[in-house]
Parts: sequence; C-alpha cells; structure tokens
Amino acid sequence: MIMEQSSTPEIVRHVAAGQLCCDPEWEAAYKRFETPEQEIAKFIARLKRFGFDSLDRQSRIVEIFCGRGNGLVALQRMGFGNLEGVDLSDSLLEEYRGPARLHLADCLDLPLDENAYDVVIVQGGLHHLPDMPGDLERSLVGVRRILRPGGRFYVIEPWKTPFLVFAHAVTELSVMRKLYAKGDALAVMTERERVTYEQWLGIPGPIRETFDRYFHVESWKTTWGKLAAIASPIKK
Repeated sequence: MIMEQSSTPEIVRHVAAGQLCCDPEWEAAYKRFETPEQEIAKFIARLKRFGFDSLDRQSRIVEIFCGRGNGLVALQRMGFGNLEGVDLSDSLLEEYRGPARLHLADCLDLPLDENAYDVVIVQGGLHHLPDMPGDLERSLVGVRRILRPGGRFYVIEPWKTPFLVFAHAVTELSVMRKLYAKGDALAVMTERERVTYEQWLGIPGPIRETFDRYFHVESWKTTWGKLAAIASPIKK
C-alpha cells in the first residue's frame, strides 16, 4: 500500500493561475453532495468495476479534469504510484494531498508527452465542455496523442437513461429538496451547469461518432444514468 502524503502538492503550471473554470455555487453544492471519503470510496468501487485490480501497478496513469484529486487518491490507495493529474483550476489542485504530479493546464490542449501513458481516465469532466462536439474532438485528439499504443482510455460521464431522468425529476421537487440534502445539492449542481450538461445529454449520437473516429471502443455501457466506456487509441 502506498502511503498518502499531507504535503503541498507538486503543481507544474502550464497556464496562468486564477483561471475562471469553476462556479463557486456549484463547488459548494458539490462539497455538500458527498464527503471526500465518500467520493474516494465511490471511485475505488468504480475503478474495480473497470478492472483496475488486474492492471500493472507501475502503469503510468493520468487523470484529466481531476479537480481536487480524489480520483488520484483512490488510485493511490489501490497501489498505483505513477500518477499525474490535469485540471484548469489551481484552487482545486491545491486541495490535493498526495504524491501525484499535477498539471495546471487546459485539458483541450494537453501539455504532456506523446505516446507516454498507459492509462488516461476522466471521471465527469467531458460534460462540462462548452462547445460540443468540437471541444470533445479536441480533447480526444489530445488523449489519443499521449496514450501509448495499446493504452486505454477510461471514461465515466452522465448519460440520459430513464433512471437519470427519474432521479432529476425527483430531486428537483421542492419537498424533496427540503427533506433530502444530497438531492438538493444534486439539483443545485444541475441548475448551475444546465447549459453544458443538457448539451452533452442531448447529443449521444455525435458523442459516440466522435469517439469512434479516434478510438477503438472496447466497452460502451450506459446504465443507471452513467456512460462507462473503455477505449484504445487509433494511431495515425
């Protein structure tokens, strides 16, 4: 087991600090939605479903749109040590405590070495992109470039399934928001990101077409309001 650290994280700054990429009200709701430990436990369960238990613990892994880094903590607790994270918010990156190298950078223009990573993972970042499907294409081109031949791209994003439609309908009820704090937090997050969120949910066909342009999709599961995908890069 790799020990967690409490020191200030190492952040390689590729862009200027102070980027306005996160809504303070959304952030406050996100922090109410689940504690860091709850989020880490959720990520560990998700990574196990993806089959990370069977991956080489020396794999070079980068998480894009990593935020405060709880996904990196989950990977660390599973025994992975060669970790990096990328996000555009310096304030979020500075909340991380652990040994991973962090990059303050735009995930649409990844400043990382070509053919260098065994694994790239995103856990709920692509649906925040403002210009779809163009920004998705830019992001996927960058992921394809940095993955080694035979590497894997693991994706978790919201997806419009009957369960998601039902969940939003329930949590947006005023009585439910008063009685269920987690549901209220979810409703606030949805309200604050409604434009990009609904844009993402509304174009499932173009999203899949864009993935197929740059990746061999090995698994594409859409259940319980989530897309869980595993893909390998189509190299030029």
